[in-house]
Amino acid sequence: MNTRIDAFLAEDLGPHDCDISVASIGPAAARQAIGRVMAKGTGVIFGLELIESVVRAVETRRRSSGTPGEIAAVKLLVRDGEPVKPGDVVAEVTGPVGTLLTSERTLLNLVQRLSGVATLTRAFVDAMRGTRCRLLDTRKTTPGLRDLEKAAVRAGGGVNHRFGLFDMVMLKDNHITAMGGDIRAAVAAARGRVGPAVKIEVEVATFEQLEMALDAGADIIMLDNMSPDRMKRCVDRVAGRVPLEASGGITLDTIAAAAATGVDYVSVGAVTHSARALDISMKITLC
Repeated sequence: MNTRIDAFLAEDLGPHDCDISVASIGPAAARQAIGRVMAKGTGVIFGLELIESVVRAVETRRRSSGTPGEIAAVKLLVRDGEPVKPGDVVAEVTGPVGTLLTSERTLLNLVQRLSGVATLTRAFVDAMRGTRCRLLDTRKTTPGLRDLEKAAVRAGGGVNHRFGLFDMVMLKDNHITAMGGDIRAAVAAARGRVGPAVKIEVEVATFEQLEMALDAGADIIMLDNMSPDRMKRCVDRVAGRVPLEASGGITLDTIAAAAATGVDYVSVGAVTHSARALDISMKITLC
């Protein structure tokens, strides 16, 4: 994590590793202040633990440049995963003005982005409340932030699908095409290479493909872009033998109908690729 935080700060501080706005205010940068991190929207907060990581990384940079200053104190006032509303102060950072100002944008960017993911996830979870269906995320994440975004999904009440290309076999339409359209052959080939311990999920779009995936011994079957009626027929046919995942263009307006069919999971890439950042700000006052 420290390496990533350093990279995020380097992007902001540029080739000379300098916050020229802070440098321009001279001795005022050493004054003690309190930075209050405040929600400006309604949602689910996530990523607060990163605030201290960003502040410590900034302090390290300031010390290495010979800039004096007291150690900042970070106080979290709510827990990750809790609901927030406009005006809620979620954290306080007390320390030199320079440290607070240089940390501000990086820590806000992270918390805003991750809180947006948690908030949208919670909305999808709430939309299918009353069913036994669980919400899955996807690999449609921000490069470099996948572990954090997937943690935000969990905070919002969702469940993580595979993390990457290494922890589950996913045979989608292009994989099946590469095997000549033969699902049985694709699953058999995969099983022979990865062994019995690795789960194999197969994407199907027709009832014929569903039958082939069942016969082939798929561990999970993804129902791709099916209507609720077709999903229900698949649920009835499978009768609990393997978990079923509904996927493809499912929205807040349609997830309840999909979940009501009896599928075990609904996967929604939008919770990570289209989440709107939760508006959060930091206001500084002198001590």
